[in-house]
Amino acid sequence: MEKEQVKAERKTLVLSLLAGLCGNATLAVLTSSYVTFSIFPVIAFGMALYCLYQEYLSKPMTEGTPAIAFSCFLVGAFGYSAFLRAQLPEMGSNFLPLMISLGLLFWVAYKMGIMKTPAKSAEA
Repeated sequence: MEKEQVKAERKTLVLSLLAGLCGNATLAVLTSSYVTFSIFPVIAFGMALYCLYQEYLSKPMTEGTPAIAFSCFLVGAFGYSAFLRAQLPEMGSNFLPLMISLGLLFWVAYKMGIMKTPAKSAEA
């Protein structure tokens, strides 16, 4: 992706990260006995999905954005799972969710061009 595309798609990527985070929080609130019930993750998940859908309707996605957005969704979901397991060790180890989220973060950074080295201007 080019720099202009990255700036244009930043809102979509942040919303998909937030949707993954809130989706996993909603799932944890509704199914886990370790997490106390709160209605706020459910509301935030609904609002994040609604805003993501409105963003999808208003602008077409450029090439490569759906895969990166899905990766950001998974980073949010696995990141919240790792955070929750770090707070509550009786839920289990957080090693696997942490490694998956870090691997996906490196892939997203590579695809967005953040990890590329700047081109040398002395060659020209």
